[in-house]
Amino acid sequence: MKQRLLSEALYQVAALIIAVIVVHAAYVAVIRPNADLLQEQQNVLQQTDPNFVPERSVYIIMRDFEQETCIILLLWALSIIGMKTQQTLKERGLLEWTLINVSDGASILPEDARNYARPVQALPDSERQFLLPRALLAGLHRFQSTQNIQDVATTIKVTCDTEADRMETELTIVRYIAWAIPSIGFLGTVRGIGTALGQAYQAVSGDIVGVTVSLGVAFNSTFVALVVSILLMFVLHQLQLIQDRLVLDCQTYCDERMLRHLQVPQKDS
Repeated sequence: MKQRLLSEALYQVAALIIAVIVVHAAYVAVIRPNADLLQEQQNVLQQTDPNFVPERSVYIIMRDFEQETCIILLLWALSIIGMKTQQTLKERGLLEWTLINVSDGASILPEDARNYARPVQALPDSERQFLLPRALLAGLHRFQSTQNIQDVATTIKVTCDTEADRMETELTIVRYIAWAIPSIGFLGTVRGIGTALGQAYQAVSGDIVGVTVSLGVAFNSTFVALVVSILLMFVLHQLQLIQDRLVLDCQTYCDERMLRHLQVPQKDS
């Protein structure tokens, strides 16, 4: 478990560094040069033609630092979600396996629990840490020690609920990113409006180029942040749906493949 946590932490740090490098390189090489060129052309046309209406270019919409930060955070969050999705789908693969081989009509007695646990214990260490093997082993060990079927059901449910809570906790950083992205867009809005107000004297004299550019910063940062946030929340909810289904399917697997076969021998009176 410690090795898994360490590898996930290293993955997240590496994903953030790669996202920063890739996005900043794209901004320096493509987005900002094209945005500056288009903005300069539009400024010239606005000064020469009062009726000129500038077109909304993707480069101009995306060029500011707030938008760059939002894209970096989006890629970072998507990389984390991708890792969690891959882990969840890998765990779901075990649901297709017959880890508890019990034929219909057969029963599992407390003294048989150790034998039925051996195929699960024979799994590789990485797979034995998945939810389904842990729930099966916990149920079989509880049945062997207590010989109480209700205790087994409670143990399986507690194991699954604990795993659901762990999955929920590990998504905290993604939820923080989803909250931070609109906040960064709002900071861009405040910066743009503040700059526009500082250039109000130019608009009074007839030069509105600076004011329009600053207001464009304000509205573009909010627009990009909201779009990115909507996309991120959709992907995050899809991951949560996959994880919730994993927990429920693991409980169903334990009920159908193990719990209904448990039987406690009747004691002679």
